[in-house]
Formats: sequence, structure tokens, C-alpha cells
Amino acid sequence: MARTQTEQADPEATPDNGKDSGTHSSGVRSASGSVFYGIMKGLDAQSFVPGQRLVEVDLAVQYGVSRNSVREALQRLAAEGVVELSRNKGAAIRSLSLKQTLEVLDVAERMTGLLAKSAAQGIADGHPPASIEQALRELTQADKAHDTEAFAAARRSLYRALLEASGSQELRRLFPSIQMPIVYAQHRPATLQKVRMRDYQAMSDAILAGNAQAADKAGIAHVQNVRAAIVRKHEEASA
Repeated sequence: MARTQTEQADPEATPDNGKDSGTHSSGVRSASGSVFYGIMKGLDAQSFVPGQRLVEVDLAVQYGVSRNSVREALQRLAAEGVVELSRNKGAAIRSLSLKQTLEVLDVAERMTGLLAKSAAQGIADGHPPASIEQALRELTQADKAHDTEAFAAARRSLYRALLEASGSQELRRLFPSIQMPIVYAQHRPATLQKVRMRDYQAMSDAILAGNAQAADKAGIAHVQNVRAAIVRKHEEASA
């Protein structure tokens, strides 16, 4: 599975949050880091899905690492809430009920609004906007090309840029606890990418204008729109 530099960034997928990227000072990714980021990226690509069992020996072969490195990666994924570990059943990608999904979105709504507001304040205070503008261009190109993997990578770049603009260490610390990777992996309404693209544009416009109040509202509205799409899909499936 190919890995890119942008996979190191995603508040919607753990690596974008300023935490240890799993690389050494030389820039070479550790063996456990390769497994960790491979699984995180695999959630976007649907090569890993919620509820899927993760077999140590299979992962060791897939990523060309030792089983000890796999165990280290699985422990880290469990600490992030992405994987569940059981003595009897081993490791599996976490699966959320609808109730749990909505609880995650309740938290994400507040945090995304706060991130957008903080990033707008950073731009107003003189933080360079180039990385946000570049991420937005990449999102637009991926959306037009209907390239899901490129869209996910650009989304990670956008959130990394927003965190950098915010300058908030607390946001960097707290974002990994939000289980958006599982939410997006488990719930894939056909309209969701269009919803996200529209919302990312509105949120970025407010941030780049340095309008903290509008950015806060746009960030909250984004998660509310994601929630509405997920609930609508669930209701249609239950009808």
C-alpha cells in the first residue's frame, strides 16, 4: 500500500494532529509506524473496514515487518480508539453503533468549530495562508477527478494546515481522541464527499478572511451536515 507525506496529517484521521508521526529523525518511518499509518490510510481506501479482524502474521507479511512491530502498531491504534483488542478474539477495527456515531459527531461539532475559529484568528494575526490555499486547491482537483484517495489526502493536508494556523497545542492534543476515521469508514453516504467539499470551501473562505465568528459557524455546520447525511442514510436503510 503506497504511503505519502500527506498521510501524516489528519485530525479526522489521527496523524494530522501534531502527534508523533512514527518517523525517526532521519525522516525514515519506523516499522510500527508503517503499519499504523497503513491501517489508518486503509480506512480511507476501504482496504480496512470497521469490524474487520486484524491478524498479526498477515499484517507482518503485508508490511514486511516483525510481529513485534505489528503488536506495537496495534497497541497504538487501540490507544487512539481505532482498534479494539481482545484476549480471545485478538484485534479488530472498531465498529460504532449509530448512537456511538452521533456521540462522536457531537464532540466533533464543537471541536471543528473551535479549530476553524482558532485558525481564522491565526490568519487575522498574520499566519501565512499558503498551506490552507494549497490544500483547498488539492481538494477541489480531487473532487473534480472523483479521486477518493486524493480527496482523503488533501483533507488531511487541510486539517494539518488549520492546526498550524491555529497554533493551539491543546487542539493538537485533543483532536486524536475524536473517532472520525471510524465514522467515515463505516458511514459512506453517496452525497458525503459533495457535502464535505462544499463545507470545506465555506469554512476555508471564512478562515482565510480572518472571520473567526463565521469560521466557527462554518465548522459547526460542516459536522451538522455530515450528521444529517449519515442519519438520512440510516433512515433510508431502515425504511
